[in-house]
Amino acid sequence: MIASRAAVLTELGGDWQIHDLSVDRPRAGEVLVEMAYAGLCYSDEHVRFGKVAALPVVGGHEGSGVVVETGPGVTGLSEGDHVALTFVAVCGKCHWCASGRANLCQSSGSGGRMADGSFRFHGAGPDIPAEGIGGFCGLGTFSQHAVVSQNSCVKVDPAIPLTAVALVSCGVLTGWGAAVYTARTRVGDTVVVIGAGGIGLNAVQGARQAGAAVIIAVDPVLAKRDLALTLGATHAVATVPESAAVAAARNPVPRGADTVIVAVGNLTSATVTDAFRAAGRGGTIVIAGLSHDPMELNVQIPGTVLAATERRVVGCFFGSTNPVRDVPLLLGEYQRGRLQLDQLISRRYQLDEVSAGYADLASGRNVRGLIEFAAG
Repeated sequence: MIASRAAVLTELGGDWQIHDLSVDRPRAGEVLVEMAYAGLCYSDEHVRFGKVAALPVVGGHEGSGVVVETGPGVTGLSEGDHVALTFVAVCGKCHWCASGRANLCQSSGSGGRMADGSFRFHGAGPDIPAEGIGGFCGLGTFSQHAVVSQNSCVKVDPAIPLTAVALVSCGVLTGWGAAVYTARTRVGDTVVVIGAGGIGLNAVQGARQAGAAVIIAVDPVLAKRDLALTLGATHAVATVPESAAVAAARNPVPRGADTVIVAVGNLTSATVTDAFRAAGRGGTIVIAGLSHDPMELNVQIPGTVLAATERRVVGCFFGSTNPVRDVPLLLGEYQRGRLQLDQLISRRYQLDEVSAGYADLASGRNVRGLIEFAAG
């Protein structure tokens, strides 16, 4: 076993606690990864406040690292490889992968258990069951070491900073893909992005690359609005009604937005209603944000208006991307200077500062914080 310190959540609504754990050696189809960076994505806050993972659990689903050891049957990965860890494990064989929708792959770990039904994280004390605990989304990137499925790893160019690799593993793909793949943004479109955080700012970048003429970022935090403008937004406002006024003024015939991307940290019915109103005839509302309670009924819109105007409301999971294809693609865009990633990092934190990092995120003091395990 490998010794590892990790941030663990033991109870709903509790704080992240630092535990000394041991990590099993990788079994068939698995790899042991030494983490370099883990992103403080808001989805891990849903673990704290919602019912989205079995507790206790090692947090973290966004990160980058270096392969330390491979288990039997692993192909395409070797010791020393740099990898992005993706919370969707792409098997390449199930119905969804075979039909071109790898983001819906059914092979991802359940409750943090590995494919054989067992756990890889173990520890002592009353908070850690004897059978062990899992990593969120089958990963657990808030740990110095983690054993993950080879299907959760995407090999990357070792010349690329592992800071950038960590960001691309989740938030960047989700936001960029929401604009490019889910919304199918076209040249000349008007796009409104509600929420200028880790997902929303990359939706802005995706809309810019897709050729949108008007990109309006909506966020109450001034610093985030300013950052959105540097990443490609043509306008930045504090409220959705303000975005509607901008969209109307930018078009000879007021018609609303072609696409409204909802990228807030906690989805509410009020936000969805605002998004629906901001969309024009034939417009698309993309739901890329999640709520603390996954079963909350927060999409409530007038069906008659939906039908009469042919608006569309679509869900967006992982930006409708395929990480095997799109992680290298976006990192290539980063290397060419066409995708800005370094600007997204507000601060680096040590592992025992994870709660402080999420407090900063909640208060709007950071866009994306990174837990730093090692230089990369």
